[in-house]
Amino acid sequence: MSKKGDKLKIRVLGCSGGIAKGVATTSFLIDDDILIDAGTGVGDLSIREMQRIKHIFITHSHLDHVCSIALLADTLFDKLVGQPITVHAERSTIKALREHIFNWTIWPDFTVLPKKSNAVLKLKAMTKGSTLEIKGRSIEMIRVNHAVPGVAYRVESQAKSFAFSGDTNTNNTLWAALNKHDNLDLFFVESAFANKDAELAELARHYCPKTLAEDLPKLKHRPKVCISHLKPGDEKRIMKECQEALPDWKLHQLKSDDRFKL
Repeated sequence: MSKKGDKLKIRVLGCSGGIAKGVATTSFLIDDDILIDAGTGVGDLSIREMQRIKHIFITHSHLDHVCSIALLADTLFDKLVGQPITVHAERSTIKALREHIFNWTIWPDFTVLPKKSNAVLKLKAMTKGSTLEIKGRSIEMIRVNHAVPGVAYRVESQAKSFAFSGDTNTNNTLWAALNKHDNLDLFFVESAFANKDAELAELARHYCPKTLAEDLPKLKHRPKVCISHLKPGDEKRIMKECQEALPDWKLHQLKSDDRFKL
């Protein structure tokens, strides 16, 4: 967890738009106790590392971003009794988790196990535009534009800040929310598809290089920009098209186990 004087740490557990050897779906570890999204990358943590996780912030309800919540609750069950993990998400995402995952059909309802008054998992709704303070870190939820209700997050600690777009395509809400702050040091933004799949990207509400190039200049800051959620097998094409479409920006391909300190 963050202590006074510590740098904000971000570890990429997964950042891909799919699965394959060496890649995993979205999850970022903030310091050692907060996850943003809980995709398949969580499985690369040791049991001891998993036990330090106290909060999970979810961008939206799609399986590639939530699948490890259920598995974490099961794996750590005995250790979580009396020390639950709290999952923070937009209200409709919480509803989706309750109805479609923790429903005793897909997975046991860990929000009532071992009993409701002492459950190992807590689901807590968060309002878009609101900010939550956790031990020196400020986490802001920002509305974005996805196929299901989706959000981005901005994390700030000791005047250093990081933001993740979540899954989104063309919008104004993300950029306006980031621009109202004085700084942004690190930014993870998605470009899930290559331009050849622009029609599919629009249907699924994801960026492709062309549409990202239309939106990124809305950002007044010049952070380090890392491209996430690339489809396995298309990574080189997508990065090449992003660089060509945004020649004035220095872009980096985000990869599993990338680590940053701010």
